[in-house]
Parts: sequence; C-alpha cells; structure tokens
Amino acid sequence: MNYLYRLVYAGAGGRFFDHPDLLAAGRTGDRFVEMTAAEMIPLPPGASLVLIPGGSPVGLRRRGGFTLLERMPAAVPAAREMPGKERRHRNVVPEAGRPGRLPGTGGEPVFAVGALLPQGYTRTLLPAYRRPAGEKPLPLFGYAAVAWRQGRLWTAARRTDDPERWDPRHYNTPELSGLVARRLQDDPDNRILARLARCALEYSCFTAQNIFYRRWEGGVPVSPACNARCLGCISRQPAECCPSPQGRIDFKPDAAEVAALLTTHLERAPGAIISFGQGCEGEPSLAADTIAAAVEMARRRTARGTLNMNSNAGDIAAMEKIYAAGLDALRVSLISARADIYQAYHRPRGFTPDDVRRSIRAARRAGVFVSLNLLVMPGLTDRADELAALEELIRETGVQMVQLRNLNIDPDFLWPQLPAPAGEILGVPEMIRRLKKTPGLLVGSFSREVHQT
Repeated sequence: MNYLYRLVYAGAGGRFFDHPDLLAAGRTGDRFVEMTAAEMIPLPPGASLVLIPGGSPVGLRRRGGFTLLERMPAAVPAAREMPGKERRHRNVVPEAGRPGRLPGTGGEPVFAVGALLPQGYTRTLLPAYRRPAGEKPLPLFGYAAVAWRQGRLWTAARRTDDPERWDPRHYNTPELSGLVARRLQDDPDNRILARLARCALEYSCFTAQNIFYRRWEGGVPVSPACNARCLGCISRQPAECCPSPQGRIDFKPDAAEVAALLTTHLERAPGAIISFGQGCEGEPSLAADTIAAAVEMARRRTARGTLNMNSNAGDIAAMEKIYAAGLDALRVSLISARADIYQAYHRPRGFTPDDVRRSIRAARRAGVFVSLNLLVMPGLTDRADELAALEELIRETGVQMVQLRNLNIDPDFLWPQLPAPAGEILGVPEMIRRLKKTPGLLVGSFSREVHQT
C-alpha cells in the first residue's frame, strides 16, 4: 500500500505524523475528495508545512468513507522530520461538513496540516478539515492539501511558471538592510521610498526588496483609496474578517516622487519592470493623474524597461489616461468572468464587469500587453461553466496572458458569500490544460517584460 497517499497531521506540539491507517483527503469547493495522482506533486523546494488553526483533519478509510480525526491514534508512529494519467473514480462527500468521526482514543488533540506553496505553483486541492462553528476566519494564506507517499511528502499543486526570480534564496539576504539604508540616505525626502523600506524589511515584500536590490520587478504604491471591497483584500479587511497581512499606503505621493523611482529602476535594473497596484495600496487608477504624469516624466528620460499596472480596470476614463501616457502592460485581477460571481467577490463601487471588459479592449487598442490575474479557488475556477465564461472573455477582449494566482482566503468564509457555482468540476489540472490549448494565449504566474532589458 506504499503507493497510496496517507493522511498527514500534527500533534499539539507541532510535530508532524503520517497516519498508519487513514488515507489523505483533499477539498474542492464544498466537498471532500480522494486524492489522485493527477493533482499531486512532490513537495517542492521553498514550500512549508503549517498547522490549520483550529482545524481537525479529515481522512479517508481504506474501505471508503471520510472520517474526522480529533485525537492522536493509540499507536502513534514516529514523527517525521518534515519541512516547513486519466482521472480515476474517486470517493466524494458532497458537503465538506459531514464526515464521520474516528472513535476517540483519549490522546492529545491533533490538527490538520496544509502547505504554503512557493510562487510559481498553483494549488489543485484545499486541505480537508473541520473547524468548530464560530471560529474567526483563517489568516489570508493559500493552504494546499498535503499527503505522505513512498517515503516523502506530496502536495496538491502544479508548477505553472519558472520560480527562479522569486526563489526566497534571492531575498532577505544579509546585505538588504545596508542597501535600504544607503538608498534612503541618497533620497531622504522620497516618501514612497521610505514606505518601500518598511515593506521590504517588516513585511519581506519581494517587489519592494527588488527596488533596493535594483533588479527585476519592483513595486511602487501610489493609491491609498480603492473602488472595490474584495473579500480577499490583503491590505484592508473589515473587523469581522481576517487580519490583513500588511497595511495600506496612507498618503498620496506626487508625480515627481513616483517618477524618480521609476526612472532609477528602469535605467539600471536588469529585467526591469515597475508595477503599480501592489498589495500595500488600493486601486492605482484612482491616482491616474499622478501615474500618467510620472510615466510621461520617466519615459522622457528612458525607453528602457516595462511599466506595468495591476488593476481592477473598472474606471475606463482613468485607465485610458494611463494608457495614453505610455503604460506597457496591464494585469487585471478577477475571480470570475461571470458577472454574479464577480460582483459578489469584488464588490465594485461605481463600475461593472462590462466596464472592465471595455477597459481591456481599450488597452489592446492602445498596444498595451494585457494579462488576467486569475484568482484560483479549487471547486470554483475549475468548473466547466466558469472556464467557458473565461474562454469567452479571452476571445472577446484579446487578452494575451492568464496569470494563475492562488486565492488566499478561508473557503468557509468565502463560499457562503458567493452565488452557488454551476457546472461540473473539471479539476485545476484540466483547467490549466484547456487554457494552454487556447491559440496565442500565454499561461503562467508572473508578469513578463514587454521591453527586454
């Protein structure tokens, strides 16, 4: 039975174990499922195992039937030293809330385990667990299902891009603090640079750190305001949700501050990309006048590098002003191409999904390279109806790339707030395969250089 995926769980002390009898289960949408080889890969370098706060693991009996493991088995195996084909028929429970219970042994409580994936990997299944009613939503992480098989850890994921530039070994290096200090000394009055220093050192933001390393994609926040209230926003959340992992910029920079950062990075950095619309700000198009002026100033100094904006693209007039100033690339975030799902998750203020489509078409007419930042949630994004709507959006607007992004949100917080999804669950691997067959469409996880440097 060594070829089967076995349940991985943790004791109260944080040590990880594989269960001697229970098989691993995953979750897609609102249902638990048996794991199959189609969804699984060996745990990649840079991934880490974490406990699901308050979560009891759900496993699968070898003879079928999902069961909840709440206590340490009587015969505890040795703890593991674990680091941070055609789809076959699988066991499925239609509601992710009603597994049976394994008889208690009186041992210590056990906890569900998930993997936090490195960038460039797309999750295919969520961990299977139950949490007590009334628990606050989980932190905004993209937990992936894990299992033990043939003497090693496996996780539910697919590699969807080359992670080299985002490998953690390139970041948080011993020289970073010195680079930050010297850059601040050279430009002591630039408020954005001071903000990026905090993002680099306190939040370990990779795009902020790249500004100080003078390489690759660097983020420049410009907008403290937003015209949407996304359920999974990482910079601002209501009190009843989950804590945001980083704070939002709290001032409006002027065009000269922005242009100074743009010009320095574009002129000197290898693989230079500047991105507006980072996690520590709101919607950048609400600062369209500032961005447009800064882009024009920078482009008078250098034609080098790529100017990119991550946006909801809802404000058409603002977007067209930025296109005209010289934006090279646009990445539009969306959870769904279906209007009802889009509205429920993004909760836009003053624009509609049709406005987003019009902005994308205007970008393509202006020669802007357009990507979708597709927020992937297993059991939603990989449904047949969702994929059909997405494919229609790509054809109708001329989108050139889909960037797959794991949606970091508690599924038990998300699902009750969305309309019931429709259509067969195809699976994330099949969704990726279908997208890659779309003529002329790039599929990956990261922004590309439009102008090679």
